[in-house]
Amino acid sequence: MIRILSIALLLTLVHMPSFAATEQAITFTSSDGQSTDAFEGQLMVPENRANPNSRQITIHYVRFPATTKNPGSPIIYLAGGPGGSGIRTAKNRRFELFMAMRAHGDVIALDQRGTGVESDRLHCRSSLQLPLDGSLAEPERIELKRKALTECLSFWQQAGVDIYGYTTPESVADIEDLRLHLNAERVSLWGISYGSHLALAALKTMSDRLDRVIIATVEGLDQTIKQPARTDQYFDRLQLAINTKASLREQFPDIKGMMRRVHAKLEKTPLSLLVPTPASTSASTNGGMLDLKFGKSDMQRMASVMISDPQYALQLMQLYNAIEQGITEPLVQVLQMFGDLEAPISYSAMATGMDLASGQSQTHYDLVMRQAKTALLGSQLNGSIHLTDVIPDIDLGDQFREAPVSEVPTLVLRGTLDGRIYLDSQLEATAGLQNRKVVTVVNAGHNLFKTSPEVLSVMQAFMRGETIGIDEIIAPLPW
Repeated sequence: MIRILSIALLLTLVHMPSFAATEQAITFTSSDGQSTDAFEGQLMVPENRANPNSRQITIHYVRFPATTKNPGSPIIYLAGGPGGSGIRTAKNRRFELFMAMRAHGDVIALDQRGTGVESDRLHCRSSLQLPLDGSLAEPERIELKRKALTECLSFWQQAGVDIYGYTTPESVADIEDLRLHLNAERVSLWGISYGSHLALAALKTMSDRLDRVIIATVEGLDQTIKQPARTDQYFDRLQLAINTKASLREQFPDIKGMMRRVHAKLEKTPLSLLVPTPASTSASTNGGMLDLKFGKSDMQRMASVMISDPQYALQLMQLYNAIEQGITEPLVQVLQMFGDLEAPISYSAMATGMDLASGQSQTHYDLVMRQAKTALLGSQLNGSIHLTDVIPDIDLGDQFREAPVSEVPTLVLRGTLDGRIYLDSQLEATAGLQNRKVVTVVNAGHNLFKTSPEVLSVMQAFMRGETIGIDEIIAPLPW
């Protein structure tokens, strides 16, 4: 059956530049059933531009045509992670945002190299597994993860994957190739979390080809490894937010004290838990139940995941409270949500390469390890900190980690209850942006775009070139 194109799409085709020959018209449907006309495209780029014999890899994107008669530069969405899919983000929780941003130009949902449909071939499942019986001390656990990564390096090499091609500068070069592919004089960037890290790197090398930049929950070029002391400061802000609700203030008068008491309890006597698990998993299960030990470092790792947004942070505090009272059922329920607890140690070449290449200076490493000795979560927020020397020479060096200096208009959005990227860090990361506008979203966490309608209003005003007259948006607490 021949598909009948809408009048709007036909008009778009008439005025489409030459790159349209490489695109396919599609109906893009969101996860909740909303549909729109769009174009699906791809381009081929070298996996490692430093290697003249590098193979070519595919970069996928979806282009949503502008809804204005006078569109500005194409807006490229840069997903977080590293490893997030821009196309999947557009399909799921941020579909409405993508549609709204079309008022300013074509919006490009970009799958960065090695993400989306390309991610499977970069995924490595090692032969090693972390024991769940509490038998490994933390140094031994780290060494096992290092061995698993070494095993994955061999796997990728045999599969023809060049791990040295999965770095942020290579992704910046992909943005430039995409700009040329789109026949655009300049592009605008819209990124969050690792996507902001990528945008900052682009500001260092291609500012003259950038129109405007929106970055949220900004991860600086020297901030892949987080400072544990700033995580502790986040818990102070979380306490202040809890104190605004009388019932919560009564239940959690001192969250940091409660966390320390639970950590001490788990360090002395790890919990013995039976966690329901599918019967198809390994032989260590007994009647569909997985027997495991849950100690201090396990609790710290769980906390590191759950502090991204305030709704999960409150759930985390409830877990601490239950454990302190000797109640383990809520913890078992959360552990079930973490998937297959017996899965082998796995790595993605994309995410691993990006994090280890951005790396850290020796000075920063020393600071983080010094802070970790007394911090509530130790070094558990930084999964890659002990892997940095497993892949020789992938670290991009301190010059890469220098903050950008640029005159490109940039909107910075930051949330006060983001437990993974912090207020002061974001100011430091963007201090060299001379046309920077910072808007703080009070009560918002890591995923702040939809916490208040005012966030989108500010983004749209910024894209129109208007002066942003506010410094703060107050979002409702999700409690």
